Amino acid sequence: MALENMLVPGKTCQRIERADRLRIIFEGRDYFSAVKQAMLNAEKTIMMIGWDFDTRIEFEPDEKRLDGPNQLGEFLSWLTQEREHMQLYMLKWNVGAMQSILRGMVPIGVRPMRFNSNFHFHLDSTHPVGAAHHSKIIVIDDQIAFCGGIDMTAGRWDTCDHLDDQPCRTLPGESEMPKPWHDATIAASGDIACALGDVARERWLRATGEELPPPQCDNDPVWPDLDLTWSNVPVALARTFPGFQDYDEVREIEALYLAAIARAKDTLYIESQYLASSKLVHAMTERLQEEDGPEIILVLPRNAEGWLRQKAMDGARVRMLEHLWAHDTYNRFAAYYPVTTSGEPIYVHAKILILDDDVIRVGSSNLNNRSMGFDTETDLAVEAAQCEDPAAIRASIAGLRASLISEHLGVSEEKLADAVSASRGSLIGAITMLKGEGRSLRLFEQSEVNGEANILAENEFADPEQVGEGLAERLVNGVRDLVGNVAE
Repeated sequence: MALENMLVPGKTCQRIERADRLRIIFEGRDYFSAVKQAMLNAEKTIMMIGWDFDTRIEFEPDEKRLDGPNQLGEFLSWLTQEREHMQLYMLKWNVGAMQSILRGMVPIGVRPMRFNSNFHFHLDSTHPVGAAHHSKIIVIDDQIAFCGGIDMTAGRWDTCDHLDDQPCRTLPGESEMPKPWHDATIAASGDIACALGDVARERWLRATGEELPPPQCDNDPVWPDLDLTWSNVPVALARTFPGFQDYDEVREIEALYLAAIARAKDTLYIESQYLASSKLVHAMTERLQEEDGPEIILVLPRNAEGWLRQKAMDGARVRMLEHLWAHDTYNRFAAYYPVTTSGEPIYVHAKILILDDDVIRVGSSNLNNRSMGFDTETDLAVEAAQCEDPAAIRASIAGLRASLISEHLGVSEEKLADAVSASRGSLIGAITMLKGEGRSLRLFEQSEVNGEANILAENEFADPEQVGEGLAERLVNGVRDLVGNVAE
């Protein structure tokens, strides 16, 4: 008897819409170039919804090929003057703007630039105190859209090579080279682009009170210079919205994760910036204790960014890893971090879930509590069973997983396939055979992370699951808990 579909509107997603064309993009180089191409062909509207935007970044730091200025800020200024009939809307998380100031950047809203009246910029503070607007969405004319984990900010440009010495990662005028960065997003056209336009307009309405009509475009969209992953496929859109003011809480993304964990037969492969959700980890441990359960493979960064995040999020990760290791009855769990040729960690910012060969999900949400019910998040997913040619999509999903793992290991997909066969179908066994010195995956081991446990990891203030106490109450209770832990 066939299983019911995993992606169900009203349960594990908001809606399912068709993508005429879809590309899953790994790494920032192709993303930044494709976004500029799409913007250059905009007719009516561009909507940019983000956690952060840095006006200093270059679309093509390696080699400029596209028209218009290369820097984001100069390009938007030029474009809004060239296309006076086109409306550009940029919605940026307000605290992200403050972070920009603290790291020496001038937010786009106050930078002295020549924007016409068709440029509309707003700092979005419509969220519970302490929450974040974490979605990364760009929609052009409701015809082409980008949604995933890549922010249009500093340090995101990189290639699949993740070279130790890559001058293109360095901002103009800066001397410090950002670390190698692994990321992912989706580009899509068709009805799913309209659906993402609806999400962007809802966010704009919540933030400004202004209701924007969908653009009416008669032209055929010009697809960027991107090879297609698929054409004519149904795509699910899943969201997280916190309960706030008159708005209901939305936890579609959490439901999607839990359904994927429960449904996995052979392999659950996840890339995430964080590992901190006790609910998701508990669901994984239940599967690990099943005699015939799936392998669960996590790819994470070696450490979170910044000392405070390291104290809080790395400490939480230690607790989650210890729980998974303790319940890995049949040795089917492994967590890794990727490294460069010289052995330096590659920062994992990608948010990817691949369930067997059946489902792939890419978005902004991480395996942490905030992404499930406190921050705003937007994910996209494709399920093979709902496509016109399920077998072809399954083969393609398997190929995407193989591409990611072989990239991390620094080996060919053919070599990975041989290792999987030699390991009797075990991806963990194949990775164990292939990982080594130089560009590779390194295994998280208990002896390596024991010293990263921290009392901040026990504190709900750092990674709340949902709206509950106000910030002042959480701060007071958080300090009380911290003091209590120290006293013990």
